[in-house]
Amino acid sequence: MTAPVRFPRFFVTSPAPCPYLPDRSERKVFTELKGPHAEQLNEALGRIGFRRSQTVAYRPSCLDCQACVSVRVVAGEFEPSKTQARNLKRNSDLVATECRPWATEEQFELLQHYLGVRHPGGGMAAMEEMDYADMVEHTPVSSYVIEYREPPEGSQPGRLVGACLTDRQGDGLSMIYSFYDPEHEARSGLGNYIILDHIRRAAEERLPYVYLGYWVEGSGRMQYKIRYRPLEKLGREGWQRVTREEQDALIARAVAGHRSEQRSDAAAAKDGSQQQYRLVD
Repeated sequence: MTAPVRFPRFFVTSPAPCPYLPDRSERKVFTELKGPHAEQLNEALGRIGFRRSQTVAYRPSCLDCQACVSVRVVAGEFEPSKTQARNLKRNSDLVATECRPWATEEQFELLQHYLGVRHPGGGMAAMEEMDYADMVEHTPVSSYVIEYREPPEGSQPGRLVGACLTDRQGDGLSMIYSFYDPEHEARSGLGNYIILDHIRRAAEERLPYVYLGYWVEGSGRMQYKIRYRPLEKLGREGWQRVTREEQDALIARAVAGHRSEQRSDAAAAKDGSQQQYRLVD
């Protein structure tokens, strides 16, 4: 006789400033992933919009905002754009290796550089090496780190230029957190390449989806996620395919918003501002 599966207990966080949209607050509902059924629970929650962070599954539960939308790429039907095809060709010599979820000093140094350039002052900027180890190693599910290195030099492995903590689920790959060298002059678009490589891996493994987390319209740093076709988003009626016309309109608005941000930044720079914004292709 098997023990009954206990329904998980859910909790709600206190309101905090929203990291994506100004003048808004965020609240999350979460539950702990533990016990012999942690993997099945994580997969079930992932299908209804939850994300994993170490041993916790969470999703937004804001009282007056539904801007965070879960999105996933249909891997077997992916259609690379011309820009994405050039990215794949440009970075095709990178050596990608699946590693067990074990943090290394080399990974942490790359993460620090990434955060310092892309997210200075963000919530993860003060992360220490032990915090990074917790993020990678405290996992109750099937996880691994994919390292992206330049071609080897002699007998030595090439330089680490990107990495991604990934969960392998029954219906796809869930990209938990990726980081890369944002100042590599010869390899623009590394963040997008990591996503493109995950789509390729999922298709080769006959896994239907690549989960990209939350897309937030109006948040400049989230707009890269709408550039992958075909894309599905989670709504009240479940997962639905984003039509080509709708996706074209979203991309156009993202480009217009990016240009507006560039003009604002140029004006702010005259007053001594050092902020920079760039929409990743």
